[in-house]
Amino acid sequence: MIELGDVEAAFERVHPAAHRTPLLQSRTLGDDVFLKAECFQRTGSFKFRGAYNKLSTLPESRDVIAYSSGNHAQAVALAAQLHGVHATIVMPEDAPTAKLEATRGYGADVITYDRWTESREEIGAQLAEERGLALVRPYDDPAIMAGQGTLILEVLAVEHGFDTLVVPVSGGGLIAGCATAMKSLEQRARVIGVEPAAGDDHGRSKAAGERVRVDIPRTIADGLGAPEPGELTWQVNNELVDEFVAVDDGEIVDAMRFLFDRLKIVVEPSGAVGVAALQQGRIPRDGKTLIVISGGNVGADRFAELIRPTP
Repeated sequence: MIELGDVEAAFERVHPAAHRTPLLQSRTLGDDVFLKAECFQRTGSFKFRGAYNKLSTLPESRDVIAYSSGNHAQAVALAAQLHGVHATIVMPEDAPTAKLEATRGYGADVITYDRWTESREEIGAQLAEERGLALVRPYDDPAIMAGQGTLILEVLAVEHGFDTLVVPVSGGGLIAGCATAMKSLEQRARVIGVEPAAGDDHGRSKAAGERVRVDIPRTIADGLGAPEPGELTWQVNNELVDEFVAVDDGEIVDAMRFLFDRLKIVVEPSGAVGVAALQQGRIPRDGKTLIVISGGNVGADRFAELIRPTP
């Protein structure tokens, strides 16, 4: 669905607006482990890359609509503001308060729904048709995938020779863009996706050789809640991703606490799954490893609640 040239074209559109996020290391994780800290990206996650790229390809003055649990919502809201258009965002009623407030803060209208009984896809498609809005999907779109892959081009501009790439997985847009760029430029690199154990739809799909749908996962990693791989992203990931592994909520919290204690960074649960997988021995430690820290959008109270040691 996408090629290296699509990611390179996206980079030209995105890099003037996006932050070049840091590449961090911790001796405790190992001298050959590098963390791409997208928690420092605009809107607090990698999602800004894809949203900005997508809106850059739309006709001028076209208002947009998106559905998201939070990070894509904020990214589309800010990208719309920067492009001088209006955004309407469909978000679950139980989305983290910090993400709801931030989305509204970027100027978007928010429409809430019940994630357990209603379909965000149906709501988004209906409103897009009724209001004449451009639908900006969170992952199942070539422009979104290509935009997310721009973070790999940033990394390879300053560091190269990776043996393993580790990426959080929900609908699959981030890993599709990253795998496309990495497999094109660092052919030996193994690409591993990490998902919550409660929502291991990619792992099951890889084993079955086709897309498998699971129940909406009940996990602290709210940004990794897609119940099945995207139709378009799966075409890329089934070919380019070597393996999917899973981590549970307790392991995610341990990784969040580690990242705060040792690197002094706040990472949301979804963003910490790659480090959790490494710490739990589910990622090989043979060679140079790049782990994507996908975001840091977690409120102070929720963060404190999660990392507080249990009695």
